[in-house]
Formats: sequence, structure tokens, C-alpha cells
Amino acid sequence: MLCTASLFSQTKKDTLFQAEKDTLAVSKIDSLQVAKDTINTAFFSDKDLQTIDSLLVLEKFNSSLIDTLEYVLNDIDIVGKTNTTLTTALLKSRLADLNEKTPFNLAYNPSLENVINSYLLHRKRYYPALMAKAKYYFPMFEQYLDAYDIPLEMKYLAIVESALRPKAKSGVGATGLWQFMYATGKQFGLKVSSYVDERQDPVKATVAACKYLSQLFTIFGDWDLALAAYNSGPGNVRKAIKRSGGYKNYWNIRPFLPRETASYVPAFYATMYIFEYANAHNLYTEVPAYFHFETDTIQIKRTVSFDQISEKIDVDAEVVKTLNPSYKLEIIPFVKDRNYAVRLPTNKIVTFLDQETAIYALADEDAAKREKPLPKYFEMDKRIRYKVKSGDYLGKIAQKFGVRIRDLKQWNRLKNNQLKIGQRLSIYPKKI
Repeated sequence: MLCTASLFSQTKKDTLFQAEKDTLAVSKIDSLQVAKDTINTAFFSDKDLQTIDSLLVLEKFNSSLIDTLEYVLNDIDIVGKTNTTLTTALLKSRLADLNEKTPFNLAYNPSLENVINSYLLHRKRYYPALMAKAKYYFPMFEQYLDAYDIPLEMKYLAIVESALRPKAKSGVGATGLWQFMYATGKQFGLKVSSYVDERQDPVKATVAACKYLSQLFTIFGDWDLALAAYNSGPGNVRKAIKRSGGYKNYWNIRPFLPRETASYVPAFYATMYIFEYANAHNLYTEVPAYFHFETDTIQIKRTVSFDQISEKIDVDAEVVKTLNPSYKLEIIPFVKDRNYAVRLPTNKIVTFLDQETAIYALADEDAAKREKPLPKYFEMDKRIRYKVKSGDYLGKIAQKFGVRIRDLKQWNRLKNNQLKIGQRLSIYPKKI
């Protein structure tokens, strides 16, 4: 952390760092303490420092490398926080109302109150953009949650997991909106290749998440425990139940869960509360670039890049990239029996069909321009191994096989024209 004005009192310094810690859901407290200790010279004003902090939070919140748990606040990060944005009585009333509408056990708890207040105090500016993303993803989530008989409120889990960023990756490799590890994703049918990561496909990953959540509910018979198991695995939840003495209410087993899981379900509850009572806290969504119903897919018939599609149908390549996050290299491969498709704004689907031949022709043209392997290096079936005899020299051998001396030297990495009797040469002859 950079230095600030010496005019800061110690109280202001402590308040600044507590706010920064809450905002970023800091797990690396030691490094922050070091940063705090360095604030001792007069380089920046209060306003400058606030700007720096704001940019830092913005980067952490929007970074494609953000760890899943950075959205989640651990208890240690909010202990001692006294600032509130709503009274305890009002929160209890609203949580009771929400609890009537959902199969989750949405009961008041001081830890939950701290999380809600911290989110509203330090993350409020980021919710309008997050709500705009929700306008795009939530209708699609709800469609599949309903099909699998999962509470529609489970859509908020994707916010806790990834902040609705389909390319989000955690430090341990969990990927996508629903943060599937490679093995778990594969178990639920999500394929990963050099071109495609289906964990980043919003629709396919949502279906996989529904299957997994349904399986977890079958095991525990409780949606709160299913949430905890989604984060830490069913084994850890079973252990917590046993260590608690057999309790099966989330709050009763919470002390026996891994630390990140203990904070995970409250983060889900807090997110649900904030979205359900957004207007009451003067939170209003930004206008989304697209709604999901304003897009559609069309199957491709040849390997094609985002740029080639963009060029022929007059749509920004960034739009194609945003709508197709599962393609890792911005290329849609054509693979037999895989049926890969491109998602486009609905008003561009007809244009794509009209320009389909031209798009594939452009792809062929670009492919033809790429440097190709030279046949003389790759026609291995024509290569011969020649043994140098007495009286041989490069010119004689080159003439015999219809090749050039410089080619002979290049094929065999010869630095000069000298040969040894019995030496073996690789030759790609034009005549034998």
C-alpha cells in the first residue's frame, strides 16, 4: 500500500484499513499489516488514497483471476465492526418474510447480520453492474433450476461462486459460473479440450450444477446442507454432523465445518437478501448489454474464428467473445458428433445464415495463407538413408538423386562439404 499524508490520525488509519479489509474480503491479513505499517510519509492526500483504494477494490472484484472465496467474508474479517446500514429489528423482520418464501432456513444470526452490513457498506457500488449480469443469466438459471425441482433462489449461488463471470478461475482451478473442478465437471458431463472448456459454458455448466445440487439434496434432504456440501464436499458435511453430535441444522454444525464453508452459506444468504431488498437499499441495476432471450445459437459447419464471424456479419468480436465464453482460443472448432455452436444476438442470426458461405470461405482463405510444412521435410516415406562410399562427394550425391547440395547439407546439418566413408545421409530424392 502506498503512503498517505501524515495528517491522518491513527484512528483514521485504522478505519481505512478495516474498510479495505472488509471490501476485499481479505485473507492475507499479514500483508495488509505490513502495508499499514508503511503509511508514515506525506505523499498522498485523503482523496488520493480513497481513489487508490477504490481502484484496487475494482481490480480485485473484476479480475478474471479472482478466487471464489474472495467474494466470501470470513468471520475474522468483520469481527468488531459496528457500522450498520439497517437495524437488527428490521433485518429480523425482512429475513422472516424471506424465510416464508423459500425452503432455505433463512433465520437471523449475528454473523449473517455482520456479512449483510459489510456487503452493503463496502460493496454497494458494485451491485448495479452485478445486477445487470443477473438480468442476463438469471432467467436461464431459473429455467433449469425449475426443470430439476431446485429452489429458484439457488441462482444466487452463482454470484457467490463467480460473481457471474463465466471465465472465473479460483486459485485451485475451479472454473466457470458454478466453479467446477476438472474432475467434478467431468463427472457431470462437462468436457474440457484445448479449444473448449464446457465449465465456462453457461448453459451446460448450469445443467451440471443442477444435477450436482439435486444429488446433494438427495443425500442430506436439506438445501442449506446441500449448499455447504457444494462448497466443501459431502464428506466434510457428514463429518461436521457427526462432530456436532448429530445436529443437521446448518447453524448447529457451522463450527465444525471448514472455515471457508462456514462463511460460504452466510454469503449466499446475504446475497439473497441484498438482491431481494435491493430497492430498499437504493440499489438499481445498470442496463444489461443483452438479455438471454435476445440471443440464439446456430451450429457451425467448419472451424471458424470469432474474428471471421465478426467481419462478415458486422458484429463486434467482443460481443461474440462475451456470448461464447466456453471457447478458450476464440475459435469454434468443428468436431464430428460434438455439434459446437455459436451464440449471437438474435438480430444477427439471419445475417449469419445469409453470410454462412462467405464466412467459411474466409476461413478457408485465412487457412490457405498460413505457412505450411514443406513437403521435403515431411514426406518421410520418400526419405532414404544413403551410406557414403569411396569416391563420393556432395556434388556427385546431389546429382545422383536430383537434389541440391545446400539441401543435402541442411537435411544433415553439415557445416562443410567434407564426408567420411560409411557416413549415413538422410536424402529426400527427386529421382532414384
